[in-house]
Amino acid sequence: MRPASLEEHVALSRYTTLGTGGPARWFAAPETLDELLELLAWAAAEDVPVAAVGLGSNLLVADEGFDGLALKLKGELASAEAVGERLVAGGGAPLAVCLHRARAAGLGGLEFACAIPGTIGGAVWMNAGAYGGDMAGVLERALVASARGAEWRTPAELGLSYRRSGLRAGEVVARAELRLRPRPVEEIKATVAEMQGRRKAAQPTNKRTFGSVFKNPEHELSAGRMLEACGLRGHAIGGATISPKHANFIENLGDARSADAVALIAEARRRALEGFGVRLEPEVQLLGEIAIPPFPDGT
Repeated sequence: MRPASLEEHVALSRYTTLGTGGPARWFAAPETLDELLELLAWAAAEDVPVAAVGLGSNLLVADEGFDGLALKLKGELASAEAVGERLVAGGGAPLAVCLHRARAAGLGGLEFACAIPGTIGGAVWMNAGAYGGDMAGVLERALVASARGAEWRTPAELGLSYRRSGLRAGEVVARAELRLRPRPVEEIKATVAEMQGRRKAAQPTNKRTFGSVFKNPEHELSAGRMLEACGLRGHAIGGATISPKHANFIENLGDARSADAVALIAEARRRALEGFGVRLEPEVQLLGEIAIPPFPDGT
């Protein structure tokens, strides 16, 4: 039976930080684990692909849309609270809210999250990190929901590594427990203020972007510095541009399409390979019939 909470043909551009992308064939905002499991079971039975959109950061949706079920976790699946030295949060809980709860409880270790505009679930999915910290360093376990049910997994079982995990399509992080450590509130505030100041100075925080485009390569130059050296700052295609402030970001100038961002990604990879012999790996997640063109040698 089709779940009552399902909506049809919902524009995902409303749910992405870049503001591009077509509609989802199906959309739902479950508030409880039971609702989420019902939706996942329905999708599996109907052979419908599933993706959680979180806050829409680190996400590039095809202009034609997503012929599947897009999920945005709400209610208890987006709540967060400190319990002893743990932070217990739903997969849809914004990292900003999680950090606020941790700080109020005098718990440190999550300060790096102030630089990540996403959710706990998305952060676990890609082992998000910044300023020397990442989810693998604070995650105790995560409740992963799928059509088969829900099970707790440790970081090792999740296969967390640099900006990735072993989670597969059809799996959704419903809840996470973080092990933090006592720290004076004023120290947490000072660390967060310092990190936010560095982020604001270096990144286009007041523009529509999906966050970092590429993972940093094993090279003396970061992805941003490498692309800056390639002369890509301010390089525009259609309604999108490589950020004039930080070359590892793509900004929506107002009328961008996802195809414009893909074209910029392809050009950036071409120049990095030509100029430095480095194959940059995209950090952004793709949703729908959308792909990054291969390198000139076909890889």
